[in-house]
Amino acid sequence: MPMMKAAVFVEPGRIVLEDKPIPDVGPLDALIRITTTTICGTDIHILKGEYPVAHGLTIGHEPVGVIEKLGSAVQGYTEGQRVIAGAITPSGWSNACLCGCSSQDGAGTRHGFRPLGGWRFGNTIDGSQAEYLLVPDAMTNLAPVPDGLSDEQVLMCPDIMSTGLSGAERANIRIGDTVAVFAQGPIGLCATAGAKLSGATTVIGVDRLPNRLEMARRMGADHVVDASRCDPVEEIMRLTEGRGVDVAIEALGTQATFEACLRVLRPGGTLSSLGVYSTDLTIPLGAFAAGLGDHQIVTTLCPGGKERMRRLMAVIESGRVDLGPMVTHRFKLDDIEKAYDLFGHQRDGVLKVALTP
Repeated sequence: MPMMKAAVFVEPGRIVLEDKPIPDVGPLDALIRITTTTICGTDIHILKGEYPVAHGLTIGHEPVGVIEKLGSAVQGYTEGQRVIAGAITPSGWSNACLCGCSSQDGAGTRHGFRPLGGWRFGNTIDGSQAEYLLVPDAMTNLAPVPDGLSDEQVLMCPDIMSTGLSGAERANIRIGDTVAVFAQGPIGLCATAGAKLSGATTVIGVDRLPNRLEMARRMGADHVVDASRCDPVEEIMRLTEGRGVDVAIEALGTQATFEACLRVLRPGGTLSSLGVYSTDLTIPLGAFAAGLGDHQIVTTLCPGGKERMRRLMAVIESGRVDLGPMVTHRFKLDDIEKAYDLFGHQRDGVLKVALTP
């Protein structure tokens, strides 16, 4: 049986490289040979045991690769073609998909609602931190990479770019809006870029790390707030002359940043939540105006499918956003444990790592 190397979840605190069989290809599947992938913040939640997955599962959900083998029923693609697939892999025919919410594909069950249904890679099926990846429903999920774009240029499309931009989209940002983005990690940086693309004329990036604040300016932030030097709520209210922001995007997943987003909203403003929370949230009475402030709180799980991926790559191809500089470190798959150690501890100014088999 042909074998491949794969990064496998063993137990909380341990993701290791193991040999696994190369997957068999079903009629609607495609097998892609991974050329580049990366580590996501959600993978760190898995490593820490904060998000449960099955023991022995291959981790990772941001694949760039080449089609190695196509299922017998797959049409419109050729073996050897460069492709990406979104972190969310909808079937295209589920109730969630037909309701226009493909990210929740599979979430509805006879036993109630299970969120994150559309996220399968590295969650419910083997993921992309391996030499090969089986892509289900290939005709719904595979998007050809345009000629001239490198792996690293499109590496953020499957998740980080899609998630960050969806935070701006779900907030219905309008031309002339003022937007604050709390946390300028990879998702927050993409939210900053998405706010600017959506027409916001004032974007405020908040973080504690100088390199991330510098990157926020490159992604379109008009102002940056160093939360290690001042109270970001007070500073944002000063910058907006007491008005508050139209939209606050939470991109870290903590009580403190969620509450700060509420406190900087103007009456009728929108809090767009992108963070993955590890504990229960509390909504403070004052910041929420006792429920009478006409605020909106929206959440999002990044859309998937080939059309979403095509649109994101079109944005990159147009030159309106360049996410290549977000790749700060590069590792071979053989060094996956070192890559996790660096990324998990946020050392050496890391933003994203590129992993190549």
